[in-house]
Amino acid sequence: MDKLNIAVAQFQPKNGDKTYNLSVIRKLTEKAKSNGADLISFHEMSITAYTFTKDLNLEEITELAEEVPHGKSTKNLIAISKKFDIPILAGLVEKDNGEIFNTYICVTKDGIVAKYRKIHPFISKYMSAGNEYCLFDLLGWKCGILICYDNNVIENVRATSLLGAELIFAPHVTGCTPSAMPHRDYVDDKYWQNRENDPVSLRMEFDGPKGRRWLMRWLPARAYDNGVYYAFTNPIGYDGEHLKNGNSMIIDPYGEVLSEIKSFEDEITISKITKDKIQLSGGWRYKNARRPELYKDIIGGNHKSDTTPVWMKGKASKD
Repeated sequence: MDKLNIAVAQFQPKNGDKTYNLSVIRKLTEKAKSNGADLISFHEMSITAYTFTKDLNLEEITELAEEVPHGKSTKNLIAISKKFDIPILAGLVEKDNGEIFNTYICVTKDGIVAKYRKIHPFISKYMSAGNEYCLFDLLGWKCGILICYDNNVIENVRATSLLGAELIFAPHVTGCTPSAMPHRDYVDDKYWQNRENDPVSLRMEFDGPKGRRWLMRWLPARAYDNGVYYAFTNPIGYDGEHLKNGNSMIIDPYGEVLSEIKSFEDEITISKITKDKIQLSGGWRYKNARRPELYKDIIGGNHKSDTTPVWMKGKASKD
């Protein structure tokens, strides 16, 4: 398919309540299908919720985790995909041979199509890092997956695009946390509680430097520099004790936002993507102009990775 109608979603998850979260995934999948979408993508750890896992001990997070593809949540996701005949991408906590992973999967009515483990996890000290990129075929498109922080490391996006990705799914739980960048911080709960009476004030918080304006500093650049489409997803409302700004959006290879969710509710947006833009984009030309002999040893040099965000500095997970 040279053209594809893709849907991205946002919703407010409940901590560890897989039944509830899957019910919302089901509802939004039905809505996407009825509105002509060919696939739908949800946010990072959308089946389990994310932020609260920083406070879980090893026994608790192991209990939350499931095997993939044999776990109940994966089977339920496949059943939803079969019910509405549409591919679904969603995230959960995976356990495999004594290790715990932040994992994102793509399923169709026939089963699991792709599984990706976050390369730069930090929310829990018990999570292991994934060690490989992901490229898979979906509805005639070459697709990749990078979870949240993975997208901030530009080499990951370049590598995924060089493997052949035309569309990168970027599930997140991000925004509205402190940073060294001016005016980045939490959003006060009073704005969320008063969102019906004063939606403008909350929208200004979400769309300012704490949320959307920060995203716009780098997210369109990932699509533009690599000549790929981006499907960005993010929860709306509370994920754990953190208020998140949503703004799930679809970005084209020119770095333009095709559509974006501005609702404070559980919602989707759909955009048509077309392959003809890819080879016309600047990013496509720039990849062809590369001279890796100049910088392969620089980029590939030894380096110690540190992914701890400012808001987690000095904090330790409960034993």
